[in-house]
Amino acid sequence: MGLCSSFCVCLERLRAGRPAAAAGSDDAEDGIDSFNLFFDLQELQIATGFFSELNKLGHGGFGPVYKGLMPNCQEIAVKKLSLDSPQGATEFTNEVKLLLRVQHKNLVTLLGCCVEGPEKMLVYEYLPNKSLDYFLFDKQKSGSLDWTTRFQVIKGVARGLLYLHEETPERIIHRDIKASNILLDEKLNPKISDCGLARLFPGEDTHINTFRISGTHGYMAPEYAMHGYLSVKTDVFSYGVLVLEIISGRKNHDGQLEREKADLLSYTWMLHQGGKALDLVDPNLARCNPVEAAMCVQLGILCCQASVAERPDMKSIYLMLSSDSFTLPRPGKPGFQGRRGCWTTTPTSAFTNNTNASSRGSSFGEEHSRNWMSHSSIDEGR
Repeated sequence: MGLCSSFCVCLERLRAGRPAAAAGSDDAEDGIDSFNLFFDLQELQIATGFFSELNKLGHGGFGPVYKGLMPNCQEIAVKKLSLDSPQGATEFTNEVKLLLRVQHKNLVTLLGCCVEGPEKMLVYEYLPNKSLDYFLFDKQKSGSLDWTTRFQVIKGVARGLLYLHEETPERIIHRDIKASNILLDEKLNPKISDCGLARLFPGEDTHINTFRISGTHGYMAPEYAMHGYLSVKTDVFSYGVLVLEIISGRKNHDGQLEREKADLLSYTWMLHQGGKALDLVDPNLARCNPVEAAMCVQLGILCCQASVAERPDMKSIYLMLSSDSFTLPRPGKPGFQGRRGCWTTTPTSAFTNNTNASSRGSSFGEEHSRNWMSHSSIDEGR
């Protein structure tokens, strides 16, 4: 009876609506009222079956995620943040207010938060198709991601990162771009998840040495993994690894493969140097646009340059993916990790943040035309 009674109370409160912030208050000035921002702990407990293991969607670096069903039948995803953040309730709330303004079709929508007791929670929209890695790294499911879908995911993630880097109220560096953080909507359009979570764990800023390295092995840029140097180019490196995973349908490191193929970056570079870039394409793809695929392989390597200055920014990347005709700089050897996690390519100018330097190789670039691409899809016969 207690559970039923609590559920009815929550339902009545939702029907009645929670009062908006008073005129002139900080919330009103921000355009974000308390109804939009705060969820009651009791509501979320009931919605998730008291955070039942049956409703657990996964566990990331910032804490576990649970599926929930609200009384109005809206499905939600609740992330219980770990207790590592030193922020108090007020600081946390201010950060969430900022993140609620971050709205884009290629970002998972943040609905609000819960700050009751020692734990802090974020409430997101729920996406039924799970994450990109659920399809991409499963031989039985990867076939549902045809080349057109994969290219749209590559382009959509680039657009989402461009928004975070250049169009949000305050610049956001994601720090953990990877396949499991790219969710797919009902039409398999990509949405970047965990946007702005780095902001909830303060003490780090752009272009500084950080004391807390957060990220996933295999996706981290060398200057960040070795020295804690954080910039938008950190996300660019991770994006490049993700692009190569999407093309190949495999993880960035696979110890079950022979030595020369185990590390995706070094294997891609070897194929590129040998003029066999298309050998990287996932054999589970029945059809592929070879020009787009070759361009994406080259773009992935460009994003993974050991030198920060030689990586393109997300604006340049998105223009490359969207333009009908463009010149793509010829990449140099990327920074990649060996089996023991040691970087085998030392960036000679790792901390030079000259974004224009990424174009210096354009005189040795390759001309690409999307007009020809649109008529060149062929059967790969694999």
